[in-house]
Amino acid sequence: MTDTAQKAAAADLAQIFEPIREELEAVEQEFVQHIQSRVALIPEMGRYIQKSGGKRVRPAVLLMSARLSGYTGDRAVLYAAVVEFIHTATLVHDDIIDGADMRRGRLAAHSRWGNDITVLLGDYLYIKSMALALTHDSLDLVRLLCDVTLRMIEGELYQLTKAGDVDIAEEEHFEIIRRKTAFLFGGCAQIGGLLGNVGTDREAALREYGFNLGVAFQLVDDLLDYTADQEALGKPIGGDLREGKVTLPIIILRERAGEEAYSLVRTIVAERAVTPEQWREVLRLLKESRATELAYERAVEYAERAKACLSIFPPSRERDALMALPDYVLSRDR
Repeated sequence: MTDTAQKAAAADLAQIFEPIREELEAVEQEFVQHIQSRVALIPEMGRYIQKSGGKRVRPAVLLMSARLSGYTGDRAVLYAAVVEFIHTATLVHDDIIDGADMRRGRLAAHSRWGNDITVLLGDYLYIKSMALALTHDSLDLVRLLCDVTLRMIEGELYQLTKAGDVDIAEEEHFEIIRRKTAFLFGGCAQIGGLLGNVGTDREAALREYGFNLGVAFQLVDDLLDYTADQEALGKPIGGDLREGKVTLPIIILRERAGEEAYSLVRTIVAERAVTPEQWREVLRLLKESRATELAYERAVEYAERAKACLSIFPPSRERDALMALPDYVLSRDR
């Protein structure tokens, strides 16, 4: 971990988000309010998913970017709730596709209610998000949200076509990251700029800030599968490989460690299972080849790019918070 990340590790996320604490609480209330339905199962599942935790980083990026852009109205909370609906819909669908039984240490929604019901809940959340976005006459924002959502779904489909592909190229992997994660982060920050009418240059800077933050976030997330404590992570270690997902640490390992590593990875991916002995060997090879270290350095590069995008804005409490967020992302251990 770099010195920057070590400093950030001591910083509490709540402290970073303190300027928007009340608005984040309002987003939670907005989510609960709009998940209500005469079909009792919908709010029941919605509350369950909401209580599963999550750091609300995406809505926080939107709210903080709006503040940085000088916006003080109530539409930021509404659009932050829209983003949370979109993100939640993606999570429940992803868990079904990945066959993931656990989500943040609790049963995933589909493990509790079944795939058929959970697919429909995800659909409900997607449609609900757009219905919420349409409560204001801001077609530019709705178009942006639709574009981001389509890119996320394309990213999931593209990832499925690459599942089990031990030879996936680094650029192909980054294309999945861009679509599945980075565009939503970028869209969140851009919406903040649009609400504040900051102009083309600053709006673009915010979009790039969010995009680079999103790439760093996903790179760290992928790394945690190889570096985190299983209990802290809240899901079984080695899940990515068992699901046939070859991420950056393994791509680097494959290139640096030669046939031994390639053969081991190919076996695990083909069998969709990993023994304790195989897992220890994977971790040994990752360490010897410095694959996790090099993958982390790539995350640092994107975090630094994100921070550089904010130089166009004058110093402020909101800019400080957005500057601190990439360092927090680098320090994540779950």
